[in-house]
Amino acid sequence: MNKKPFIWLGVAVVAIILLFGSTYIVKEGEYKVVLKFGEAVRVEGSPGLYFKIPFVESVSKLPKYQMTYESNPTTILTKDKKPIIVDNYTVWRISNPQSFLKTAQTVSAGMQRIDEAVYSSVRRKLSEINYDNIISENTARGNINDEITKDVADAIVRDNYGIEIVDVRIKRTDLPDGNKQSVYNRMISDRLAIAARYLSEGDEESRKITSKADRSATELLAQGEADAKKIIAQGEQEAARIYNEAYGKDAEFYKFYRTLQSYVTTLENEPVILLPIDSPYASILMGK
Repeated sequence: MNKKPFIWLGVAVVAIILLFGSTYIVKEGEYKVVLKFGEAVRVEGSPGLYFKIPFVESVSKLPKYQMTYESNPTTILTKDKKPIIVDNYTVWRISNPQSFLKTAQTVSAGMQRIDEAVYSSVRRKLSEINYDNIISENTARGNINDEITKDVADAIVRDNYGIEIVDVRIKRTDLPDGNKQSVYNRMISDRLAIAARYLSEGDEESRKITSKADRSATELLAQGEADAKKIIAQGEQEAARIYNEAYGKDAEFYKFYRTLQSYVTTLENEPVILLPIDSPYASILMGK
């Protein structure tokens, strides 16, 4: 029996096994770390076909893309001793696969280390801030996030985990159910006190404006009356001057005119007057 075909078949199988055992493919979005007796000897991050020593070198795969880790909600005490439930997430990536394999080794272990660093930083930062400042809609929340991101990134780099922290963000800060109502009541009371203060300040300002307007109106009326009296006096003075000039030209006519004016006043209500027949007043009435 001819055994050569079986020998060549065995050689072909071994060759195929060696071929597949000595090659590996790197895909987009992943690292391939070549391990030699459990120690990382090289890292390939560009897509393509690569070779390794079969049975001596092995390949481990790690994600190259950014990942998001969401921490479990945690209760933390603020500076004013209020317990709050904090929920945050972290965007991170593996920046050095060899260091990552030496320290964390797995993605889940890396996320565990990130969770510890984030919790420590968040607890420390929020314990330095009052609750009202944490929940306020200003730039304080953004500043806290930036500070926590830097703090966590420095801690991870210091421990040489081969991890890059891209961003850490606080998603939610809430009160435990048992504390919500008391805080809401205090917030309502504070807002009512602020509203009352604004109303009081508004009333005081209104009184000031009204008082100032009344004083200005009184001053304007007094000035107007003084100016009117001055104008009237000037008019009467000018009228008297004109009368004097007119009447001074004929004293007898002026005397006669004044007598007629007295008649008008005397006879206005048709009175009964007894006069001596020879009086000058009667002689004028009788046309003498």
